[in-house]
Amino acid sequence: MPASVILRHRPHLVPTDLLYILPLLWRLRTCLSPCLLPSNSIALEFADLFWILSADRLNRVLGGGGVNMGPVRGFRRRKRAVKDAAAAGQEGGDWWVDFSRRITGHLSLPEEPRKFESVFKISRKTFNYICALVRDDVMSKTSHLAFADGKVLSVEDQVAVALRRLSSGESLLNIGVSFGVNQSTVSQVTWRFVEAMEERGIHHLKWPTTQEMEDIKCKFEKIRGFPNCCGVIDTTHIMMCLSSADTSNVVWVDHEKKHSMLLQAIVDHEMRFRDVVTGWPGSMNELSVLHSSGFFKMCEKGTRLDGEEMELPEGFQVREYIIGDSGFPLLPWLLTPYQGKDLSVAKTEFNKRLSATLAVAQSALAKLKDMWKIIGGEMWRPDKHRLPRIILVCCLLHNIVIDLEDEVRDDTLSSHEHDMSYKQQLCNIADNNGVMLRDKLSAYLSSRLPP
Repeated sequence: MPASVILRHRPHLVPTDLLYILPLLWRLRTCLSPCLLPSNSIALEFADLFWILSADRLNRVLGGGGVNMGPVRGFRRRKRAVKDAAAAGQEGGDWWVDFSRRITGHLSLPEEPRKFESVFKISRKTFNYICALVRDDVMSKTSHLAFADGKVLSVEDQVAVALRRLSSGESLLNIGVSFGVNQSTVSQVTWRFVEAMEERGIHHLKWPTTQEMEDIKCKFEKIRGFPNCCGVIDTTHIMMCLSSADTSNVVWVDHEKKHSMLLQAIVDHEMRFRDVVTGWPGSMNELSVLHSSGFFKMCEKGTRLDGEEMELPEGFQVREYIIGDSGFPLLPWLLTPYQGKDLSVAKTEFNKRLSATLAVAQSALAKLKDMWKIIGGEMWRPDKHRLPRIILVCCLLHNIVIDLEDEVRDDTLSSHEHDMSYKQQLCNIADNNGVMLRDKLSAYLSSRLPP
């Protein structure tokens, strides 16, 4: 129960010879209240708590007896009115009508109708859900962030600013000009949103349950015939624009002579991220990032991809595994393509099917960068400690759009390539058990008609 509720149900004993002080406190309270916007429930509760706590402090410090004081009159009505107004703002379209009037610049051009979906790339349903996720964390902050005209930013305002920053990738200055806020406010709002989403939205990125995994394996087999396949793994580069004069930035230079940070992701059949690893510099290869991940350690210990084996018609058992490209090692639980030329018909067929299945992860990463453009282009001198957290939140938002079956979601992409300027790296590490599993699956798939 909130502290204010407890306090306002407790009588306050105030010395009778000090009652003349209370009108002064009440006057101070009423002077403060007009400065507090009705939409800010925290500010209103602070004004009422100020009055209640002032009486309580007089009682504790001066310790007199006398009259009993009940709760401040009108407190419940005001609190209920604030809650009702907040609920109406969430359910109705009033917030967007007011917010859209503030939009200026290229977003307000006649040929760019100010439709909610065209500005934020998600539906109002998804937007309201995200607001509900972060509301408590955002409202708990004590700093007052406001528009240029002095109106305090509501939760919806802050989420809108942050989502636009993440989805458009535009500069702090451009976002500020478009929405009528200072660029420092845009920065604070965005980071506050990132912190809240890390805490409140992490349940949207989790390893599948046993039942979910059965569905995933069934769907992957329907894509290109791979039985008992649990997902697809891929890695992408997040571009960073760093100064070449800073020698400490050499570690971030990748094999294409660009500054980047790596993101490794394991994806299910619906392009949902099930496991992500990020924060490592672009100079590392896929093998190194994989070895550093908790997923690798669990698979090696046998605590992940440890479900039941599937018995194929040919009489051999197939364990759970994931699929990766040639940059990953061939392991008992990670299958990669055959390398080299003049491959047999069976091996060629295997590679074709594997490549078609890999497209799921490639499309997911391409969609991630296309939807959340802050990580799709070059980030100018990013904070290397904050960037991994921004990447994680973009992955969470990507999953939320899928989980909520957002009607604005568009799976059509001009290209499935997420690292178009990067050449395929090769890894020649091959575990014997991985070789045996790949050969068995190759023979099994070549004996079947194309799906």
